Amino acid sequence: MSGVITKFAVTSMVMWMAPVAIMYGFYYQVFPGVSQMSSSAQTLASGFLAVISVNLVIGFYIFMAMKETPHQEPQPDPTFLANAKASINQPTSSQVSDDSKGKGKVE
Repeated sequence: MSGVITKFAVTSMVMWMAPVAIMYGFYYQVFPGVSQMSSSAQTLASGFLAVISVNLVIGFYIFMAMKETPHQEPQPDPTFLANAKASINQPTSSQVSDDSKGKGKVE
């Protein structure tokens, strides 16, 4: 269980840091060629890349979750199972009224 929480925490941090790093890189012209772009082009490019980076991180997290193998077979909740079996064995009100009308009696 701690592995799942660790993966979630790391993914959440990367999902927060990647767009901020992209925006920082465009704002301070860290990436090559950014200084030749107009201000509006820098804003658009950094925004698109930030959104794409978040989507890539989410996709990677989903891929990791799907690749994960379960440690045990899923088991139904025992309380739910007992209640379900009891409700199946319990006659409904329509069955009780049908039996009282004399169905099934041979005269």
